[in-house]
Amino acid sequence: MAAALLAVDRLSVSFRTRSGVVKALEEVSFAVGRGEMVGLVGESGSGKSVSAYAVMGIQDPAARITGGTMHYSGVDLTAASERDLQDLRGCEMSMIFQSPRTALNPIRTIGRQIADVLLRHSGATTRTARDKAVEALAQVRITDPARRYGAYPFELSGGMCQRVMIAMALACDPQLLILDEPTTGLDVTTQAAIMDLVQELCRARNMGALLITHDLHMAADYCDRLVVMHAGHVVESAAVATLLSNPRHPYTAGLIAATPAPDRGLEAITSIPGSLPDLRGTLPPCRYRQRCTRALPACDLPGLAMTELDTGHLVKCRNPL
Repeated sequence: MAAALLAVDRLSVSFRTRSGVVKALEEVSFAVGRGEMVGLVGESGSGKSVSAYAVMGIQDPAARITGGTMHYSGVDLTAASERDLQDLRGCEMSMIFQSPRTALNPIRTIGRQIADVLLRHSGATTRTARDKAVEALAQVRITDPARRYGAYPFELSGGMCQRVMIAMALACDPQLLILDEPTTGLDVTTQAAIMDLVQELCRARNMGALLITHDLHMAADYCDRLVVMHAGHVVESAAVATLLSNPRHPYTAGLIAATPAPDRGLEAITSIPGSLPDLRGTLPPCRYRQRCTRALPACDLPGLAMTELDTGHLVKCRNPL
């Protein structure tokens, strides 16, 4: 297998707070290849966005990487200087944030914001940056891009603002694209249009993409592989078809059972009992332990590791399904 474009290996991240140290990520591992879209899924608070921010080097000042490594195309992101990361961000690696209206500068036109990225990373001049920004808006199918160049974010719909974010992220032809809940707040039709566009552009440019979402159906439609997270742990990883048809971790099975599906009624939906554990203090080897109906005494023993049950199907569980 060819070397991964992005390889995260045993990454651990903690946050120092007034009430104690929050162990947000513990030995998280996943990889993204060129031309591949990987879905990072799990309920809110599972560590999906923290993982993405760590890769981009834009984590909260209270965050500390306490272990593990991250490599992008051979570059050690964990050891890279802030200047090196600034050179990579927007050029080699780009991110589409969850709320475009929050991410966009409300007092600067959308065209100028895209041009700023081009001026910083592509060596464009003021004149060529405008032309390339208009071209970027056209590529994401914004009508009349030359006129829209001078529009402010508040003048555009949520779907249009998300297209602007995509144009900005792809303006410098990055090799890795991270999408953090890119369709939040959009209607279903617009969601599909945005994801179809992203998938088309990723394939055309042979980019690697990491899709962060809690929507299993959307992830199944667009991703090649899924990585399931719970309370800062990766608990299962497999190809989409394999994971959805044969989930081996109880949490993954619970997520699937709690997700509405066209082929079953609402009465078939079941919730996952309990809630995420408090990530401060001493935590059990399996952070799903208190919510799990298959827990064994062995689940309390240290040394819980990811195990390959089938080819490419990894599970972190002592009593898998």
